[in-house]
Amino acid sequence: SHIAFSVGSIEKVDELTAELKADGYEVISGPRTTGDGYYESCIVAVEDNQIEITV
Repeated sequence: SHIAFSVGSIEKVDELTAELKADGYEVISGPRTTGDGYYESCIVAVEDNQIEITV
């Protein structure tokens, strides 16, 4: 299971993913366009919770 946040644009997904990676969070997928057409990335946060960042 995971929680997802919509940030409004591809550029914001890219920026936030890069910022979180630079802060030491593990990026486990993306940023990418998924098979069902969504643009997203997924990170692992506190207590191994997955957070999806999407448009």
